[in-house]
Amino acid sequence: MKIVIAMDSFKGTMTSLEAGEAAKTGVLRAVPDAEVIVRPLADGGEGTMESLCYAHEAVSRPVTVTGPLGTPVAASYAVSGRTAILDMASACGLVLVPKELRDPMKTTTRGLGELILAAAEEGCRDFLIGIGGSATNDGGAGMLAALGISLLDPDGRPIPDGAQGLRSLQRIDTGTLAPVLRDCRFRIICDVTNPLCGKSGASFVYGPQKGADPAMCEELDSLLGRFAALTEAALPEDAAAPAADTPSAGAAGGLGFAFLAFLGGQLLRGIDIVLTETRLADYLQGADMLLTGEGRIDRQTAFGKAPAGAAALAKKYGLPVIAFAGMLKVSEEDARLLREAGIDECRVITPPDMPHETAKQPAVARTNMTAAAEHFFRTL
Repeated sequence: MKIVIAMDSFKGTMTSLEAGEAAKTGVLRAVPDAEVIVRPLADGGEGTMESLCYAHEAVSRPVTVTGPLGTPVAASYAVSGRTAILDMASACGLVLVPKELRDPMKTTTRGLGELILAAAEEGCRDFLIGIGGSATNDGGAGMLAALGISLLDPDGRPIPDGAQGLRSLQRIDTGTLAPVLRDCRFRIICDVTNPLCGKSGASFVYGPQKGADPAMCEELDSLLGRFAALTEAALPEDAAAPAADTPSAGAAGGLGFAFLAFLGGQLLRGIDIVLTETRLADYLQGADMLLTGEGRIDRQTAFGKAPAGAAALAKKYGLPVIAFAGMLKVSEEDARLLREAGIDECRVITPPDMPHETAKQPAVARTNMTAAAEHFFRTL
């Protein structure tokens, strides 16, 4: 029997690989002669860099960069040949900002630009960048400044970091972009489709979780709109700026727009690129079953999240798909949607009498995953 395991991370509890290895232990306890292959899985959010690094056998490079609050933070990128794998959240993620200090007018993407430049100067020319979980709403202005692009106020001085700097932005000079970046390719992994501006844009939808009140959301939206207009004026005639309503331009507080407009980036659905780069399809050929899962399985799992993406791929090979979850919240209608997405059955790894806080402890979660996988295969 050949079993492929492709788990998403159980946020804050188990990484993708930890969840997969725990399930593998359970499978082998029940079926000692099974061939069990663990492949990492992610959809652009937490765990994406780990999944891609594992697949590429990439080597990590630690770098100290400017954090979202303007103070130094320890970040990293990973290298495989001429490919650099970056996780934006390691340089300017929301997790780096204490709740009481969250203010998207001040947080900056400068650290991401510093990471990119460091990798390019090492010789990397192909970039895979996950941009989930940002603390920022500066339209990528900080990143662009770190990459050499001049964002200037009416007096020709560089604007301050953070979205507040967009208040004084008067002119953008792209001719100062670091030459080493001109032959680089940027593939951007994102899991949202929000446009740059408007009620469904970056500021109104994600600004509140980054510390913005309703009045600030209004101003942030206006500033990003003005940034888009100045971008259009700054680009050469043969390089049209993306429209503010372009899907995913609003990802990571407008970082998606910056990659599209200034770096020729491709915005790609997280699960699609992870499935491609990890070559999950190669491992599914000749398999008997796929095990997948995530921390919480609910209605949203069926709509483009990592387990559904892996399940859809497994169905191309006619494989049954079992999903494991720390928490399961599905109605009969939700269960139908999950089946249509390719997930045949869902199993909860947490014992019914176990408190939620206990179940979230990493060691407990791994034990629960192992026990659930073992029980499933013994009853199978």
